[in-house]
Amino acid sequence: MNGWSQFEALFSREIKRIYRNPFVMVVTVVQPFIWLAFFGSSLANAPKAFILSYFGTTNYIAFLLPGVLSTSMLTVGMFGSMSSIQDKRFGYMKRILITPTSKAVVFLSKVFGATTRGLIQIPVMIAAAIVFGVHFHFSVYWIAWIAGLFLLGLGFSAMFLGLTVSSTDWQTPGVISNFITMPLMFASTALFPKTGFPSWMKAISSVNPVTFSATLGRSIALGSDPSMIYLGYLALFAAIMIGLGTLAASKWLKVE
Repeated sequence: MNGWSQFEALFSREIKRIYRNPFVMVVTVVQPFIWLAFFGSSLANAPKAFILSYFGTTNYIAFLLPGVLSTSMLTVGMFGSMSSIQDKRFGYMKRILITPTSKAVVFLSKVFGATTRGLIQIPVMIAAAIVFGVHFHFSVYWIAWIAGLFLLGLGFSAMFLGLTVSSTDWQTPGVISNFITMPLMFASTALFPKTGFPSWMKAISSVNPVTFSATLGRSIALGSDPSMIYLGYLALFAAIMIGLGTLAASKWLKVE
């Protein structure tokens, strides 16, 4: 089998694992929905004038949706890391690595599989936002929004998998996820605009990929013209993380 056929087979397995586990499917969909429902409703009784002046819209859920989707794509890499460790612990990875399949192909199949899992949330979250009273103006820019979320997921999936590529400990993905996810989520514009941030948080936010994705999606969701430069930043981020992760996998991916 050539490299593409190897990737196709392994990626297909990752997708099948998603649909064969109803619990994972439910958690994947419900978790961001809970964020949208509870966090989005926290300002339901705030003065409309305040919400408009601070968030640029009278509906905070419309502001929050792109941030929640971006945050969700930030966390999908943890599931890819856990899947990789499961394959190591139960012997599947050993059987793959004794074949001519390259470690880079194994790594990339995990990255794209985890990212695809995150994309399942997008239509569900948009439908939920409509139920909560958000009115969208659909346009061709939505393709750029979805592409941006996909690139964000690729970048962080590659990052998580690259950091845990040599690990066989179940706890490692969770520890790394908590260490990375929370600072990047709050030091971004996913939940709040950066106008109220201290200077050091603004500096982090200005180079934070979650901010790029949330800003791009928010412009599109609110019906304004987006800046495609953010899509370029996300593409660069994904390319760098995939390059570094592939290099790490080629050198340090091991079973035990």
